[in-house]
Amino acid sequence: VTSKCLLMKAEMTGSKSGRREKPKDAFEDTDGLYDPECENTGSFKAKQCNGTTCWCVNTAGVRRTDKHDADLKCGQLVRTTWIIIEMKHAERNTPLNTESLKKFFKETITNRYMLDGRYISSVLYEKPYITIDLKQNSSDKSAGDVDIADVAYYFEKDVKGDSIFHNNRLNVSIDNEMVRFEKTVVYYVDEIAPEFSMKSLTPGLIAVIVVVIVAIVAGIVVLVLTRRRKGKYVKAEVKEMNEMHRGLNA
Repeated sequence: VTSKCLLMKAEMTGSKSGRREKPKDAFEDTDGLYDPECENTGSFKAKQCNGTTCWCVNTAGVRRTDKHDADLKCGQLVRTTWIIIEMKHAERNTPLNTESLKKFFKETITNRYMLDGRYISSVLYEKPYITIDLKQNSSDKSAGDVDIADVAYYFEKDVKGDSIFHNNRLNVSIDNEMVRFEKTVVYYVDEIAPEFSMKSLTPGLIAVIVVVIVAIVAGIVVLVLTRRRKGKYVKAEVKEMNEMHRGLNA
C-alpha cells in the first residue's frame, strides 16, 4: 500500500498541473508532413533530406536531431518505444465515465488498428485530458505485429477528423454520447534520447527564456542601485552629524 504522504503528494501534483507530466526526453513532431525516404520494408530511412537539408528520424519518422547539410551521418534508425497520445475534450458539465472511456479506446485500438492489446500500457483520464500510452520495445515486437508509430499516425488523423480509412470516420461515443475533442498532441520517447540543440527550441520557449533572463538582470540592477542610494544616504547623514558637532563645539 502506498503511504499517505506519497498519495497526497501525487494528488497535489495532479491538481497543480492538471495532467500527468511528460518524460523529460518526450518530444513532439514539429515538422508535420514531408516526402520521406523509405526502405523496401516500408520503414523510414534513418536519414531524411529535403534538397540539401538533412536530419535524422526515429522509427515514427519524426525528426530527432537538428537540421544539417547533406554530410549529416545517421548511423541507425532509433526506435520509438513509447508513444503518448494526449487529447483534450470539449468543455462539459459532467466528466466522462472513466471505465467506459478506457474500454472504448482499448477496443478501438485493438479492433480498428489491429494493435495487440499488450502494447496499450494505460488509458488515463484527468478531466478534460485523456492520455493513452503505447509501449513497444523491439525485443517484444513480433514480425507480424503492427507498429505503435503506425497506430498513432492513424489514430491522430481519425480524432482530428482526417481519417485515412475510406468513408469510415472514427466516431468517439462514450455511453452513447458523442465526445468532441479540441486538441490532440502526440509525444514520442525514443530508446536513445534525441539530439536537439538550443537552436531547435520553439520561438515561444526562447521568448520565455529571454524574459526570465531580462527579469533577473533587471532585479540585480535595481538591487545594486538601491544599495548605492542607501550608501549615499548614510554618508550624507554622517556628514550632517559631523557638522552639527562642530557647530556645538564652536
